[in-house]
Amino acid sequence: MSTSKQITIRYQAILSHLTAGIIPFWFDRALDNEDGGYLTNFAEDGSSLGTPIKYSNTQCRLLWWFSQCSRKFPEIAGCKERAQHGFEFMLKNFWDNEFGGWYWTVNKDGSPLDTAKIVYGQSFAIYALSEYTLGTGDPRGLEYASKTFDLLQLNCADTRHGGYYENMQRDWMPETPGFAGGDRKGLDTHMHLMEAFTTLYEASGKPLHWRKLCEVVDLIANKMVDINAGCGLNQFDMAWNPIPAIAIKRTWNAERFGEQPAQPTETTSYGHNLELVWLMNRAMEIAKADPTPYYPLMHRLLDHGVSQGVDWEFGGIYRDGIRGGGPLVLEKEFWQNAESLVGFLDGYQHFGDERYLDAFCNLWDFVAKYMIIAGVGEWRTLLARDGKPLDAGIGNPWKVSYHTGRAMIECVERMRKMME
Repeated sequence: MSTSKQITIRYQAILSHLTAGIIPFWFDRALDNEDGGYLTNFAEDGSSLGTPIKYSNTQCRLLWWFSQCSRKFPEIAGCKERAQHGFEFMLKNFWDNEFGGWYWTVNKDGSPLDTAKIVYGQSFAIYALSEYTLGTGDPRGLEYASKTFDLLQLNCADTRHGGYYENMQRDWMPETPGFAGGDRKGLDTHMHLMEAFTTLYEASGKPLHWRKLCEVVDLIANKMVDINAGCGLNQFDMAWNPIPAIAIKRTWNAERFGEQPAQPTETTSYGHNLELVWLMNRAMEIAKADPTPYYPLMHRLLDHGVSQGVDWEFGGIYRDGIRGGGPLVLEKEFWQNAESLVGFLDGYQHFGDERYLDAFCNLWDFVAKYMIIAGVGEWRTLLARDGKPLDAGIGNPWKVSYHTGRAMIECVERMRKMME
């Protein structure tokens, strides 16, 4: 099959999934019309499981989603109103009027539950609020995104070693070491700060936002990726020495598996590596900066994903691997596959390497066959290597439309350019 035909066939399938699946799924179900904000928890058949706790990261992800839809699909009625609905709930219930910043969780009715200041959550607030202003024109989004950015520079910037402290108490004092994460830094949080600063600068155009964006891109490239191995590393001490990863409190892995001992080897996430490729390209595009110094790093991440992360037998991409090479966890999770689709397509678009297109097609065919629930419109959370469901739920406190919907938007836009 020709390259153009491979792209055209999958473009039609992805566009249909986006417009007839993911968009209507969340438009019809996400609004909490009783207490405000968004509902996040849904079973395999699309029925609500109730949302007793609202997390800042997923409330922000849905706020980002409806704001993005308002910007990208102005012909769809109701995008702006759904974004405003989530923004008002965030501002009323998550913003800390005493210390500033956003609480980690609140109860369904908006009353505070966990008032810690988790930088991962603050990054999604910056990302969503900046997109909210871009998508709706409401200046309050950029106002609060900028306030949050300023609080991070004041309270979380590590002026000795670079980067940011990640886990803070309500008053911005660092959390305790170990399980609470007060003594660790990670690629995950810093990559999402890069993502957030990209959209913040897009919305503000301020030189300080530009400088901090470029600073975090350089930090990730120089401190958090092993270019020889071709992969990012998960966790570091304060001075950026790689350390074995643990499940840190207030992360999805900790909530699923509880406190666990450190893994015996340095691990890498294929999904993060490939997400990093396209987010870094996007950051350079918005910053109007030269991306070519980062191309060798991107090539190594893409090549590592092709050779180590893609399951060429069953399809899809593995959850985690070992720094030295080879998969460690063979399950297939929704978000790694979503972000890797964009990463490989972005790599093919920039570098023209057919292996990256082959990897993209492999992943999409697996996702279309096993992850997407026909007639419902969203993806299952976790599959065994061969595609059998392990967690068939399609919405939870950590999983909404951010990875799946964004991946489909990004893929559609890239494939349209390729076909043109």
